[in-house]
Amino acid sequence: MPRPFYRTGPDHRAGAPVSFLDVRRRFQFRSVEIGRWVTEPEKQRSAALFYDALFDLMTILGGTESLISLRGTLALQYGIGGRPGVSAHYTPATRSFALAKNAGPGSIAHEWFHAFDHYIGDKLFPNIPRGQFASRQWLTRQDAIQHPLNQRLQACYQVILLDDTGQNPSPLFQNSAKADKAAGVHYYSQPEELCARAFEAFIQDAAVKNAFLVKGTKESEEARLGLYPQGEQRDRINAAFRTYFHSLGRALQQKNGVKH
Repeated sequence: MPRPFYRTGPDHRAGAPVSFLDVRRRFQFRSVEIGRWVTEPEKQRSAALFYDALFDLMTILGGTESLISLRGTLALQYGIGGRPGVSAHYTPATRSFALAKNAGPGSIAHEWFHAFDHYIGDKLFPNIPRGQFASRQWLTRQDAIQHPLNQRLQACYQVILLDDTGQNPSPLFQNSAKADKAAGVHYYSQPEELCARAFEAFIQDAAVKNAFLVKGTKESEEARLGLYPQGEQRDRINAAFRTYFHSLGRALQQKNGVKH
C-alpha cells in the first residue's frame, strides 16, 4: 500500500479522481509526459497528488493557473529519464521539470522555483544569456528593468543571498559554502540553489501543508547543516516572497497587462 502524504489543504477536486490530462489542462502546461514504467494505478494516484500539490502551490502564492505553468511554457515529466541519485531536476534547455517515480515527492516546490527563476530572467534583465537564472544574474548586474514587481523580486534575492547590511554573504550562503567545502563540491552555495531552497522553506512555512509539494526544510540532515534559512533570516525571506508573489498574483488576476 503506497504511503499517504501529509496534507492540510482544501479539497480542490470535491473528492473526484483526476488524470494527468486534467493536470495539463487545468494548469495549462505545455506538455505532460509519463514514463512507460508508471502503472495505471500509479498514474491515477500520482495525478491526484500532482493536482492537489500544484493547486496548493497556487493558493500559497496567491496566483493563477498560468503562473504555475509559467504562461504555458513549462513542461512536466514524471517517471522519465531519472538520473542515479537525483529525485528531481529542472532542465533549462527544454523548460521542463521532472520527478522520479519513487524518489521525487516533496521536490515540486524546489524544481518549480528553478523553472520560475529561469523564466523570469528576461523579465528582470535585458539581454540575459540563454539558460541563465535570474538569481545568478542578480549577483553581478545593476541593469534591472525598472518595474515595481522587479523591485520586489530583487528584494527576495537580496535577503536570501546577502546579510541584513546588504554588503556581505548571508548566513544561508555561509552555511552552504561550508557544506560545499566539506563535500568537495560547488553546489549548495550556487545562487539558484540557495534561492530554490529558500523558496522551499517559504512554501513549507505556509498555512497550507502538503508533503508531496515540499518537505525537509525543518527536520532533515540538510536543515541541520543550515542549508535552509533559519531564524530571523527565514522570517525575512518569507515576508519578501509573500510580498512579491501576492503582488504578482494580484497583477495576474487583474489582467492589467503585466507580462510576468
